[in-house]
Amino acid sequence: MRSGIDILVGTPGRIKDHLQNGKLDLTKVKHVVLDEVDQMLDMGFAEQVEDILRVAYKKDSEDNPQTLLFSATCPHWVYDVAKKYMKSRYEQIDLIGKRTQKAATTVEHLAIECHWSQRAAVIGDVIQVYSGSHGRTIVFCETKKEANELALNASMKQDCQSLHGDIPQKQREITLKGFRNGTFKVLVATNVAARGLDIPEVDLVVQSSPPK
Repeated sequence: MRSGIDILVGTPGRIKDHLQNGKLDLTKVKHVVLDEVDQMLDMGFAEQVEDILRVAYKKDSEDNPQTLLFSATCPHWVYDVAKKYMKSRYEQIDLIGKRTQKAATTVEHLAIECHWSQRAAVIGDVIQVYSGSHGRTIVFCETKKEANELALNASMKQDCQSLHGDIPQKQREITLKGFRNGTFKVLVATNVAARGLDIPEVDLVVQSSPPK
């Protein structure tokens, strides 16, 4: 960075640290990319992102950097926030369009109604039926506590491990490697695992409660 670089990829907190410590100069930035913008602007990062962009952007200037926002989902509020960072003639590119079938046609969807107290037992049975002893399963939970409890529950007959934000990055990488290699068959995770994972041949994905 001291010698000069063409592209910088970083998390908002780390980039802000370097800015505040005088180790980074963004005044000559030509392009800004916000990846997973709905998450970035919704998970407490919005203020940090604003602090960073304030260095490179001037209000209502046409000389501001080209801004590219990427997101798997775009609620209306994302578009409203996006206008703050983008030029007046910005373009919106929608790769889904009006297609109602947004999920792969090869995937079967099932909804199972059950009492919360029976959830672990039902999930254990569903894994046994739809994934068996050899298939890979990812179970998504809402909270870290729920992920830990479910991974340790006696109803889960297969080997399980949990993945969430309180687990150190190094351990997360070890866990994901084990899941990819088949060391264990069931990954119980919070939405920290919902994006950016490339794991082939997952037979079953379970949402332990309806996503909000």
